Amino acid sequence: MSKVVVTQYGTPKQILKFPDHYVALAVTVDDTGIVAGPDGRKIVPAGTIIGGGFLADETKKAVAANDATAEGVLFNDTDVTYGPAPGAAIVHGFIDIDKIPTAPAAAAVTALNMIKFIK
Repeated sequence: MSKVVVTQYGTPKQILKFPDHYVALAVTVDDTGIVAGPDGRKIVPAGTIIGGGFLADETKKAVAANDATAEGVLFNDTDVTYGPAPGAAIVHGFIDIDKIPTAPAAAAVTALNMIKFIK
């Protein structure tokens, strides 16, 4: 039996303060611990601070890490309803702090030394 997946497309949420100045790396976003919303979808929102060792080992999955282990900021909403999914981690750039779901912890700001959070 096959499944049908319906995807709606639109303008993605923009978390960058200056969209022409950033560096992002491809990552696999982990689905562990992500709770489904009312629509049954498991979405990791853009602006989530992530870590998990993906900078040192590209086979490791990105997980939420708003602490000293932070390695980047998730660029776009990532749907992990059907398991780990591809995404992009911003590792250098300027992030609009008012557009991310959770303010970065002081330890995460220190760890993300090539990212500036701006109001």
